[in-house]
Amino acid sequence: MKLFFLVSSLDLTQPFSATPAWWQLLKGLYEIGVDIIAAPYQGPAIESLWWRASDNPAQFYGDTFQTARNTLRRFAPQSAGAMTKPVTSEESTSDKLVRQVAQTMIAPLWERELDRVLTKEPDIDAIIILTAPLNHLVGVPAAIMQKHHKPVIYYDGDVPASLPNMAGFATGFRIYQGADVSEYAAFISNSEGGAEAIKQLGAKAVHTLFYGADPDVFSPVDVPAQDLDVMFYGHGREYRGEWIDAMIKEPSLQLSDKRFAVRGTKLGDLGHTEMLPYLSFSKLREYACRTKLNLVITRMAHASVYASSSSRPFELASMGCCMVGNPYVGIERWFEPGREIFIVNSTEEALDRYRYLLSHDDERRAAGVAARERVLKEHTFRHRARDLVQIVQNYL
Repeated sequence: MKLFFLVSSLDLTQPFSATPAWWQLLKGLYEIGVDIIAAPYQGPAIESLWWRASDNPAQFYGDTFQTARNTLRRFAPQSAGAMTKPVTSEESTSDKLVRQVAQTMIAPLWERELDRVLTKEPDIDAIIILTAPLNHLVGVPAAIMQKHHKPVIYYDGDVPASLPNMAGFATGFRIYQGADVSEYAAFISNSEGGAEAIKQLGAKAVHTLFYGADPDVFSPVDVPAQDLDVMFYGHGREYRGEWIDAMIKEPSLQLSDKRFAVRGTKLGDLGHTEMLPYLSFSKLREYACRTKLNLVITRMAHASVYASSSSRPFELASMGCCMVGNPYVGIERWFEPGREIFIVNSTEEALDRYRYLLSHDDERRAAGVAARERVLKEHTFRHRARDLVQIVQNYL
């Protein structure tokens, strides 16, 4: 099978949170024998050992827009960090203007580029768009499918936060307003519970493909000692401020003899919690493996909709970490609570669980071992790659 991917970004230095997952997915596809061409919607084309890079025909416009957007945000009020609940979001005037400009200037460039690629390489079986703003590309899938008779499939990896009835993130696009979801052959969602909402928007078919982890990348690393007691890695309080306070701030104040640490930004007041410096991905892996209890604090948008997958649980499990998480509807779809992950429902439960696990080394380590075994058995990106190939085959 030969697939062309239009990816939101291939640049790991940019703040697109799903980019590492897309690298792992494409690598997994390569490892099972799929021939891959990948082009970025934002930023430069980046070659790798696992895919052949294709140019971004709209890079100039994208870079110009990103610079302007970042400049405006430096002067915009930063109230989103205090949000704990998603609210219904209407498309703003600026979002609408951006969408109209993209449809006028960027969409035609991508239509011509995809036409060129498919004409040059007619053995490409399908085009998959990975989280690029679909309302920027209105008309492109229909035109490509009509001319080349190749399925164009959209993979939304941000469900349910991306849906029109959610507020989205302060850092993100509103991607469904003004889009025509019916022009795609099918949709893929990272959320099992969010699939019905996409169908109601007019999608012809919706499939679920969860996140996962590459166990060669997210693997345990030997450390001299586990000198951190509780650690969280993540960015922003949006839709999880309540649980950051309940699982980090308050416990750090009450368990003053324990070492709490975070690696992240815009997390607010964290009590007696140490800020760890970001040095490299390898250092993040070291931090996780140095920590006795790694926290999974999932944003409400994902945690409240059944089986809405996010990367962090799979990454931590793949490293053999003992995980403690906030309530997450459908977590049992991937990990067994009480054995592979521990769920707490309040500050008091978090304190009790921390005290118990920190004083029972064997049980804590057994949970990490069990979680990694579960990833190896069911949740690697090779598993996800095989699932994706199966989905695409339905449309060939």
